[in-house]
Amino acid sequence: MTYQKFIIDYGPRLLDGSVTTVLQTILASLVAIAIALAAGLMRLSSNRLIYGTATTYIEIFRGTSLLVQLYWIFFVLPLFGLTLDKFTAGFLAVGMNLGAYGAELVRGGILSVPRGQWEAALALNMSPRQRMLRIIFPQALLNMLPPWGNLLIELLKGTALVSLISVSDLMFEAKQINGSTFLSAQVFGTALVIYYLLARGLLTPFMRWLERVMKRKLGKV
Repeated sequence: MTYQKFIIDYGPRLLDGSVTTVLQTILASLVAIAIALAAGLMRLSSNRLIYGTATTYIEIFRGTSLLVQLYWIFFVLPLFGLTLDKFTAGFLAVGMNLGAYGAELVRGGILSVPRGQWEAALALNMSPRQRMLRIIFPQALLNMLPPWGNLLIELLKGTALVSLISVSDLMFEAKQINGSTFLSAQVFGTALVIYYLLARGLLTPFMRWLERVMKRKLGKV
């Protein structure tokens, strides 16, 4: 079979799988960002309970396999009365795992803001909430964006594991096609190119654009 005929015959299925992969990536990213912001800020708390809760979460999700976490959420939680459909279980597992890594990026980004900025905000008699939202966090966000770009690429690649619980993403469709055609080079070569295009053609330009926007808002361009 020529590659052109392969694309004509199986391209629509790979395209459908790519759409599912994009949806999984977007939803998992939202989960990861929300968790990272919450856990990152909690790690800065002087309250031992709040700090300890965030630290425990981060250590568990960074110290165990994403695949095991995915299986726990999909196969084990129903034993405790919480059943999630496979699509939801997929993006939740990926988002919760990468959110633990993102939490440390948030904490590090905030701590990287020069101490003089904190003191200036305090001198202006701002409340802690105002200091964080108007002075500290915008500068921290600019520092966080480059490593967040790398993390989101890792998140995109991590979504390939949801195929193991039968979410019909790009990797699931690729494995199904390969199982019936045995055209491994064409199938997984195409999947490799699609993942690369999603990472380098969509995620990377978006993060660079966002970084330029933040620099303009902070007057650093």
